[in-house]
Amino acid sequence: MQAPQPTYQVNGAAIREIRMSLGMSIAEAAANAGISASYLRQLELGFKRHMRPPNYTAIRTVLRTTDARILAPPEDPIEKE
Repeated sequence: MQAPQPTYQVNGAAIREIRMSLGMSIAEAAANAGISASYLRQLELGFKRHMRPPNYTAIRTVLRTTDARILAPPEDPIEKE
């Protein structure tokens, strides 16, 4: 049995900020990354937070950015009492 493909947890607000600073519309950025505008919109709004590696690499390339800028910060582990 194969292990599931890993995903990247992204910061949608950061993606939106970078896209807008580059003067790109959602449709333009999505088309250049080979993803749907609806999917990119859901990421930016936080309705979706995980991306598979090919889509993640594509949007990171289109936005000319780094992992540090668009990956979500790691969550703190929940402390048990």
